[in-house]
Amino acid sequence: MGFLEWQRATFAWKCSGMEADGLAATVGASSMTLGGLLKHQARSEDYWFSHQLLGRDISQPWASLEWESDWQWHSAGDTPEQLWALWEHSVGCSRTALQEVLRADGLGGIVRRPPPDVEPASVRWVLCHMIEEYARHNGHADLLRESVDGQTGE
Repeated sequence: MGFLEWQRATFAWKCSGMEADGLAATVGASSMTLGGLLKHQARSEDYWFSHQLLGRDISQPWASLEWESDWQWHSAGDTPEQLWALWEHSVGCSRTALQEVLRADGLGGIVRRPPPDVEPASVRWVLCHMIEEYARHNGHADLLRESVDGQTGE
C-alpha cells in the first residue's frame, strides 16, 4: 500500500500547479494530456477498487462512457478544479474500499469481479496492478510536465 501511495503522490506532483492550458498540453503525436491522465487514473481507481474489488456497478460518470473511446485522454472543457476533484474523489473512495476489503479478507482475499484473464485475482494482485498503472502513467506525466514548464523528477 505504501508503494501505491508513493506512486499516487508522484502523480499528484506531476499534475500539480497546472493551469488549464498546461493540463491540455500534448507531446509529439500523442493526444494524451495531464488532464486526460487525471481522468484516466480517476476511472482506473473507481474501476479497480469499487467495481472489481467490491463488485459494485460502475459509477457515473464512467457508466455512461465508452471505455475504449478516446474521451479519457482529453480535458477540453474541464477546469483544473473539476479534474482534481474527480481524481481526488476517486482516490478517496479507493482508499475506503481497500480498507474495507483488507479488514474483511486481507491481502489474499479474492476480488468480487476478477478480470477474465486473471482468475482468481487477489487484493494483492489489484494493488500490484495499480502500482504498475501509476508507474507507467507517471512516465507519461513526466514527459508532459517537462514539455509545459521544464519540471522533471519524482
